[in-house]
Amino acid sequence: MTDIPERWSQASVYPDMWADPDKDPRNNDQPSPDGELATLREYLTDYRLTLRMKCEGLNPEQLARRSVPPSTMSLLGLVRHLAEVERDWRNWIVPEDPAPRLYGEKDGDFEGARPEQELVDSAFADLAREQAATDAALAEYSDLGARLAHDNTSIRELWVHRVEEYARHCGHADLLRECVDGRVGQ
Repeated sequence: MTDIPERWSQASVYPDMWADPDKDPRNNDQPSPDGELATLREYLTDYRLTLRMKCEGLNPEQLARRSVPPSTMSLLGLVRHLAEVERDWRNWIVPEDPAPRLYGEKDGDFEGARPEQELVDSAFADLAREQAATDAALAEYSDLGARLAHDNTSIRELWVHRVEEYARHCGHADLLRECVDGRVGQ
Protein backbone atom coordinates (compact mmCIF):
# COMPACT_ATOMS: atom_id res chain seq x y z
CA MET A 1 0.00 0.00 0.00
CA THR A 2 1.31 3.46 -0.89
CA ASP A 3 0.10 7.05 -0.56
CA ILE A 4 1.63 7.90 -3.93
CA PRO A 5 -1.08 8.10 -6.60
CA GLU A 6 -0.69 6.15 -9.83
CA ARG A 7 -0.07 8.32 -12.89
CA TRP A 8 -2.95 8.53 -15.35
CA SER A 9 -4.44 10.62 -18.13
CA GLN A 10 -7.93 10.89 -19.58
CA ALA A 11 -6.42 11.14 -23.05
CA SER A 12 -6.29 8.07 -25.24
CA VAL A 13 -5.14 9.51 -28.58
CA TYR A 14 -2.03 11.11 -27.07
CA PRO A 15 -1.51 9.67 -23.58
CA ASP A 16 0.75 12.53 -22.51
CA MET A 17 -2.04 15.07 -23.04
CA TRP A 18 -4.58 16.26 -20.48
CA ALA A 19 -7.49 15.53 -22.83
CA ASP A 20 -7.90 14.16 -26.32
CA PRO A 21 -7.79 16.91 -28.97
CA ASP A 22 -11.51 16.60 -29.78
CA LYS A 23 -12.39 17.12 -26.10
CA ASP A 24 -9.85 19.83 -25.27
CA PRO A 25 -11.58 23.23 -25.09
CA ARG A 26 -8.30 24.95 -25.89
CA ASN A 27 -8.28 23.40 -29.38
CA ASN A 28 -10.54 25.42 -31.63
CA ASP A 29 -9.19 24.34 -35.04
CA GLN A 30 -9.07 27.98 -36.06
CA PRO A 31 -6.08 29.64 -37.69
CA SER A 32 -3.71 31.33 -35.29
CA PRO A 33 -4.63 34.91 -34.51
CA ASP A 34 -3.36 37.82 -36.56
CA GLY A 35 -1.34 40.39 -34.71
CA GLU A 36 0.58 40.63 -31.49
CA LEU A 37 -2.28 41.67 -29.22
CA ALA A 38 -4.60 38.94 -30.49
CA THR A 39 -1.81 36.38 -29.97
CA LEU A 40 -1.20 37.56 -26.40
CA ARG A 41 -4.93 37.41 -25.66
CA GLU A 42 -5.20 33.87 -27.01
CA TYR A 43 -2.22 32.61 -25.00
CA LEU A 44 -3.55 34.22 -21.83
CA THR A 45 -7.02 32.76 -22.43
CA ASP A 46 -5.56 29.29 -22.94
CA TYR A 47 -3.40 29.46 -19.81
CA ARG A 48 -6.34 30.68 -17.74
CA LEU A 49 -8.38 27.75 -19.03
CA THR A 50 -5.51 25.34 -18.33
CA LEU A 51 -5.44 26.43 -14.68
CA ARG A 52 -9.18 25.83 -14.37
CA MET A 53 -8.84 22.42 -16.05
CA LYS A 54 -6.10 21.40 -13.61
CA CYS A 55 -8.49 22.17 -10.74
CA GLU A 56 -11.58 20.47 -12.20
CA GLY A 57 -13.05 17.51 -10.41
CA LEU A 58 -11.21 18.09 -7.13
CA ASN A 59 -12.81 18.62 -3.75
CA PRO A 60 -11.78 21.42 -1.34
CA GLU A 61 -9.34 19.18 0.54
CA GLN A 62 -7.59 18.21 -2.69
CA LEU A 63 -7.48 21.80 -3.95
CA ALA A 64 -5.99 23.01 -0.66
CA ARG A 65 -3.45 20.17 -0.37
CA ARG A 66 0.08 21.55 -0.02
CA SER A 67 2.87 20.31 -2.24
CA VAL A 68 5.94 19.47 -0.20
CA PRO A 69 7.18 21.06 3.03
CA PRO A 70 8.09 23.82 3.57
CA SER A 71 6.14 25.04 0.53
CA THR A 72 2.69 26.53 1.10
CA MET A 73 1.76 26.05 -2.56
CA SER A 74 -1.55 24.39 -3.45
CA LEU A 75 -3.91 24.56 -6.41
CA LEU A 76 -6.30 26.68 -4.36
CA GLY A 77 -3.39 28.89 -3.33
CA LEU A 78 -2.50 29.37 -7.01
CA VAL A 79 -6.06 30.44 -7.83
CA ARG A 80 -5.99 32.93 -4.96
CA HIS A 81 -2.49 34.12 -5.89
CA LEU A 82 -3.48 34.79 -9.50
CA ALA A 83 -6.55 36.74 -8.35
CA GLU A 84 -4.23 38.84 -6.17
CA VAL A 85 -1.77 39.32 -9.04
CA GLU A 86 -4.52 40.40 -11.46
CA ARG A 87 -5.57 43.03 -8.92
CA ASP A 88 -1.96 44.17 -8.52
CA TRP A 89 -1.56 44.57 -12.30
CA ARG A 90 -4.74 46.62 -12.41
CA ASN A 91 -3.29 48.85 -9.70
CA TRP A 92 -0.33 49.49 -12.03
CA ILE A 93 -2.72 50.47 -14.81
CA VAL A 94 -5.03 52.58 -12.63
CA PRO A 95 -2.80 53.72 -9.75
CA GLU A 96 -4.95 56.67 -8.74
CA ASP A 97 -7.52 54.37 -7.11
CA PRO A 98 -5.59 51.31 -5.88
CA ALA A 99 -7.61 48.34 -4.70
CA PRO A 100 -6.49 46.78 -1.41
CA ARG A 101 -4.96 43.32 -1.23
CA LEU A 102 -7.55 40.57 -1.44
CA TYR A 103 -6.03 38.20 1.08
CA GLY A 104 -4.22 40.44 3.50
CA GLU A 105 -0.52 40.37 4.12
CA LYS A 106 2.14 38.90 1.86
CA ASP A 107 1.56 35.17 1.23
CA GLY A 108 -2.01 35.38 2.57
CA ASP A 109 -3.12 33.98 -0.78
CA PHE A 110 -1.26 30.71 -0.13
CA GLU A 111 -1.38 30.67 3.68
CA GLY A 112 -5.15 31.18 3.73
CA ALA A 113 -5.95 28.38 1.27
CA ARG A 114 -7.98 26.06 3.49
CA PRO A 115 -10.15 23.08 2.51
CA GLU A 116 -13.52 24.81 2.74
CA GLN A 117 -16.09 24.88 -0.09
CA GLU A 118 -17.02 28.50 0.63
CA LEU A 119 -13.36 29.52 0.36
CA VAL A 120 -12.97 27.57 -2.91
CA ASP A 121 -16.07 29.19 -4.41
CA SER A 122 -14.92 32.61 -3.27
CA ALA A 123 -11.43 32.13 -4.73
CA PHE A 124 -12.76 31.21 -8.18
CA ALA A 125 -15.22 34.13 -8.05
CA ASP A 126 -12.39 36.47 -7.02
CA LEU A 127 -10.24 35.23 -9.89
CA ALA A 128 -12.98 35.69 -12.50
CA ARG A 129 -13.82 39.17 -11.19
CA GLU A 130 -10.20 40.32 -11.07
CA GLN A 131 -9.43 38.92 -14.52
CA ALA A 132 -12.41 40.76 -16.00
CA ALA A 133 -11.48 44.01 -14.27
CA THR A 134 -7.86 43.85 -15.41
CA ASP A 135 -8.92 42.89 -18.93
CA ALA A 136 -11.23 45.92 -18.99
CA ALA A 137 -8.48 48.24 -17.77
CA LEU A 138 -6.08 46.96 -20.44
CA ALA A 139 -8.75 47.20 -23.14
CA GLU A 140 -8.33 50.96 -22.90
CA TYR A 141 -4.90 50.55 -24.52
CA SER A 142 -4.82 49.29 -28.10
CA ASP A 143 -1.19 50.38 -28.60
CA LEU A 144 1.11 47.83 -26.98
CA GLY A 145 3.91 50.39 -27.08
CA ALA A 146 1.97 52.85 -24.90
CA ARG A 147 3.51 53.48 -21.51
CA LEU A 148 1.82 53.95 -18.17
CA ALA A 149 2.33 57.45 -16.83
CA HIS A 150 3.22 56.59 -13.24
CA ASP A 151 6.07 54.11 -13.87
CA ASN A 152 6.72 54.07 -17.64
CA THR A 153 5.82 50.36 -17.96
CA SER A 154 4.70 49.45 -21.46
CA ILE A 155 1.34 47.82 -22.08
CA ARG A 156 3.23 45.11 -23.97
CA GLU A 157 5.27 44.35 -20.86
CA LEU A 158 2.09 43.93 -18.80
CA TRP A 159 0.59 41.55 -21.36
CA VAL A 160 3.75 39.48 -21.66
CA HIS A 161 4.18 39.39 -17.89
CA ARG A 162 0.60 38.17 -17.46
CA VAL A 163 1.16 35.35 -19.96
CA GLU A 164 4.44 34.45 -18.24
CA GLU A 165 2.83 34.44 -14.79
CA TYR A 166 0.04 32.09 -15.83
CA ALA A 167 2.42 29.85 -17.80
CA ARG A 168 4.74 29.46 -14.81
CA HIS A 169 1.90 28.71 -12.45
CA CYS A 170 0.29 26.25 -14.86
CA GLY A 171 3.58 24.35 -14.65
CA HIS A 172 3.20 24.33 -10.87
CA ALA A 173 -0.42 23.20 -11.31
CA ASP A 174 0.74 20.24 -13.43
CA LEU A 175 2.90 18.97 -10.60
CA LEU A 176 0.38 19.77 -7.87
CA ARG A 177 -2.39 17.91 -9.68
CA GLU A 178 -0.18 14.89 -10.26
CA CYS A 179 0.59 14.80 -6.53
CA VAL A 180 -3.12 14.95 -5.67
CA ASP A 181 -4.48 12.16 -7.85
CA GLY A 182 -1.82 11.16 -10.37
CA ARG A 183 -3.47 12.87 -13.36
CA VAL A 184 -0.88 14.10 -15.85
CA GLY A 185 -0.86 15.90 -19.16
CA GLN A 186 -0.03 19.15 -20.85
